[in-house]
Amino acid sequence: MSDQRTISVIGLGRVGLPLALSFADRGLQVLGIDHDQSVLDSLRAGRMPFEEAGTQELLDRVTANGRLELGDRAADAARADDIVITIGTPSFSHVESDLRQVRAAVDDLLPLLRPGHALILRSTIAPGTTEFVAGYLEKRRSLRVGSDVYVAHAPERIAAGKFLQEITTLPCIVGGVGEASTEHAAKLFEVFGAPIVKTTPVQAELAKIWTNIMRYATFALPNLLMMDCESYGANVFDVIELINHDYPRGGIAKPGMTAGTCLRKDFVFSEERSAAPGMLLAVSRVNEGVPLFLVEGIKRRIGKLSARKVAVLGLTFKRDTDDERDSLSPKLIRLLERELADVAVTDSHAETPTQPLAESVRDADVVIVATNHSEFEAPRTLELIHSLVADDCLLVDPWNSLGTSQVFVYAAEARLLSERRNDAGNAAGHTTAQADAPKPSGHGPR
Repeated sequence: MSDQRTISVIGLGRVGLPLALSFADRGLQVLGIDHDQSVLDSLRAGRMPFEEAGTQELLDRVTANGRLELGDRAADAARADDIVITIGTPSFSHVESDLRQVRAAVDDLLPLLRPGHALILRSTIAPGTTEFVAGYLEKRRSLRVGSDVYVAHAPERIAAGKFLQEITTLPCIVGGVGEASTEHAAKLFEVFGAPIVKTTPVQAELAKIWTNIMRYATFALPNLLMMDCESYGANVFDVIELINHDYPRGGIAKPGMTAGTCLRKDFVFSEERSAAPGMLLAVSRVNEGVPLFLVEGIKRRIGKLSARKVAVLGLTFKRDTDDERDSLSPKLIRLLERELADVAVTDSHAETPTQPLAESVRDADVVIVATNHSEFEAPRTLELIHSLVADDCLLVDPWNSLGTSQVFVYAAEARLLSERRNDAGNAAGHTTAQADAPKPSGHGPR
């Protein structure tokens, strides 16, 4: 490493790698650490190992200027002045946070830490973890946090696909163990130009966890409403429109297959010691129940699925990304296969090989929009489906990506609705054209 200020990032996943590239792009010398050799091989070949808007160009720049080095041992991170940990923080099956990866990284660094080092936790962690790490260092190495070394939590809150946009705009929360640690971490992240919000470690931890819990609960409400509407024979999209239309306290979201690593697991960090045990588990059960709800809804309409072809559109958990982690699509596919359906899957974003859209949809008895990718919202997708399926094909679209405003609708009805919308649009355009046309002055020949 050079003599200038240096930083190590342990974990080059979807959080750590864009962060490492962004630090390097702003003039810092960065050492990226990851034990996954395929990630390192991809980066050394100049290729991003996953999709994130704008990061390939970033990788090209920092590779050209030599500001990014790579390594495969956490202990190597001690060569830098500041060490940012962005490794996985999963949960055990018994509603318990799993800190083994974080602790392993700290153990690797422990004998190599020196006065002036900063250890910044960027991963989502359970309340009390930052203080635990600080106490662990003091106990095992007699390093005084706040004077010998600095320990802080600066949680990642950036949405997938928006890293380069939000790293410069989204307020960065920094909670250090003591004022000196907070100031040290804040100074590091000031390089991005986003507002810095200083707080305590536990409040930073809670802010991150509850950011995701809020979103997970927010999405559970329309999913539960969708299930209620099915039992009452109501249209969930109509009800949502009634709730939100010109109402100052409205704002319910649309239903969908709500999933993803951050949303799905982070409630465990609160549920583990919750004052209202079970509440957040109930939220989780609503979102986790959407695949079964869709399968049961299909069976009520067309009967047994044995030997029926079902096309599943979307394998990733989030729109327009290649991230398949904790997606609900595999659960949906497994439930369909347990009904002996013939399942065809398409997703142009996913790393897992899938079929082309036309091939998966052709002659399908059921088409399910599992992920709301932008290409599924394009009118040509519905047109393609209409050209390849029979009128009695059932379209299942909890996202309303196809624009039918119905969760379950037969292709014939969807075609009719589409024609009516087109006719209405043409009529409105014709009326507007008439209104905009020059009017006779009344002074010409009679």
